[in-house]
Amino acid sequence: MYVPRRHRRSRSSLTIAATCLVAAASLVACSGEDGPQRTVDAFLDGWRKGDLNAVGFVDPTGAKIPAGTVVQEIRELSGELVDAPLALTRQGDPEVVRNTATASIRAEWTLPGGTTWAYDRPVRLTQGRDDQWQVIWEPQIVQEQLTRGDRLGLRRDRASRATVLDGAGEPIVAPRDVVRVGLRPSEVTDVKATVRELDAAFRAIRPVITPPVDLSDLPKRLKEAKPDAFVEVVTLRDEAYRQIKSRIHPLPGTKFPTDKLDLAPTREFARAVLGTVDPAYAEDLANHPDRYSPGDLVGHGGLQGRWDERLRGVPGLTVVVNRAGPDGTVESTGTEVFRSEPRPGQPVRTTLDVATQNAADRALRAERRRAALVAVRITDGAVLAAANGPGAAGENLAFTAQVPPGSTFKMVSAFGLIERGAVTPDTTVACPKRFVVDGRSFKNSDDFALGEVPFRTDFAKSCNTAFAALAPQLGADGLAAAGRTLGLEGEWGDLGLDAFTGKVSANGGATEQAAAAIGQGTTVVSPLAMAAATAAVARGRFLPPQLLVEPAPERAAEPGPQLKPEAVTAVQDMMREVVTSGSGTALRDVPGEPVHGKTGTAEYDDNPENTHAWFVGWQDDVAFAVFVEKGGSGSGTAVPIAERFLRALAD
Repeated sequence: MYVPRRHRRSRSSLTIAATCLVAAASLVACSGEDGPQRTVDAFLDGWRKGDLNAVGFVDPTGAKIPAGTVVQEIRELSGELVDAPLALTRQGDPEVVRNTATASIRAEWTLPGGTTWAYDRPVRLTQGRDDQWQVIWEPQIVQEQLTRGDRLGLRRDRASRATVLDGAGEPIVAPRDVVRVGLRPSEVTDVKATVRELDAAFRAIRPVITPPVDLSDLPKRLKEAKPDAFVEVVTLRDEAYRQIKSRIHPLPGTKFPTDKLDLAPTREFARAVLGTVDPAYAEDLANHPDRYSPGDLVGHGGLQGRWDERLRGVPGLTVVVNRAGPDGTVESTGTEVFRSEPRPGQPVRTTLDVATQNAADRALRAERRRAALVAVRITDGAVLAAANGPGAAGENLAFTAQVPPGSTFKMVSAFGLIERGAVTPDTTVACPKRFVVDGRSFKNSDDFALGEVPFRTDFAKSCNTAFAALAPQLGADGLAAAGRTLGLEGEWGDLGLDAFTGKVSANGGATEQAAAAIGQGTTVVSPLAMAAATAAVARGRFLPPQLLVEPAPERAAEPGPQLKPEAVTAVQDMMREVVTSGSGTALRDVPGEPVHGKTGTAEYDDNPENTHAWFVGWQDDVAFAVFVEKGGSGSGTAVPIAERFLRALAD
């Protein structure tokens, strides 16, 4: 039979055609390098980059669509997720049937907080007359429930914030009664007089509100508010409100709605250690737009700031479909396409003891200078209290101050001297009024002199000249070595907050050695470092202080070596004599177990009149350090604070 040339097929052509027909029947691609997968890859790359000019598009009817239109629609459909990280990948090869193909792609969004939303979508393609593959554009490619005019929206569901726990596992921060003091503008008869009376009342609250309530803009706020509005002035704890209730209740226009807020037991309770929880500040939102939204509660400072991520938990996220109206407004359609449930925060458990912290705060309450009191449990190093003043001051001087320790460091010097066998408590060591080292004169407070007395008396009376004379017995590094055995300059592991472990003078000349022996020179410490060293003397071994129980510190510090019993016992006895017959006698009649301690007056510049006040000591199982910046003498300023602390503990 004759077949015209245009209808003839070679054996190879027939074989290829048959192969492709079989492939089509089983939905397997037969497309080569220029096939649909290349177009799909270009589409995904262009989607990511916002440039789709390398791809051709048609709508489901076959009408061409400009690439720029598709880019714009993708942006609009993405809605509130338009700037969220999006990973796009092709899942295997497209399936081809004649001149159409279907590819599967995976879209993986990274939502705020690291939450992942992933799903697969089909992308349909058609082969044009020029054999080029084009994407059939439709909104469902972005997400299956989207149509033209829809927008993806994101709703955050806040997680419940966990709290900070005390050493007993009880919440430190709990719901407590507060009173919102405010004014109704229409009922205020004399704005100036009202502001004046409120200011005087707020200043009378004890402990003093720091910083004071600022009423400077109150007249302006009253003028601009609606007549029947509630203009809030301040939120007071119930106990603070009751102090001034009789003064402010009669004022015309005052209103006092009650509420409950999550608060610590008192306003100053371990404030610098705990930190605060506040609605997100502008800088929080600006610095971490992916983490916080307006109205979120954010930890600032202290443990609340350091462990904010753990405490606040993970917010729930819901991706919804919104619809754009003719006027451009966007409203929810009620359709949810993805949800992740909020995960509540995890608590942070500390070693803080409420009774000890309250006693420390009460002891500092009347102090107007910057001050700190830190207490640790001797048996295990647990931080029981860390108070900072005045009031609810934000700086954690108890942990981070770097200041000379003054004569409290004679505890370290005495330990080093006795451990080396340079002296015993009964060795006679002269205490003249002055002692000169390389031209520098060292003197005692108020120029006192004791003459030839036992070393224990030099210690109890805090004789500078005796210790300056003994300094060479310690050698160039002896004082630093003694300090290190008591935990100073050590690696304390992860305390949970920043803390300064001290820096002890070493390898200095004769003058520096003499100064260092009395806690001057280049030696600097923190109150926590001195409290931990004091606990080491009381215990006979240094244990690193610990503040966190949960989460457990990642880096656990090693305890120090056992101290020489004869040296420890000698220093313990001498620290008792400080209280019974030395510079700390105001503590002799404190109730409870015997008090041991050492006073300190530390010069902080070249003027001997400028001094910090110190006291370190222990009673029963509590070691503590008191520091008052520019406080004068230890016996005159720090000892009374220590007395208030110990008496409050005994109550």
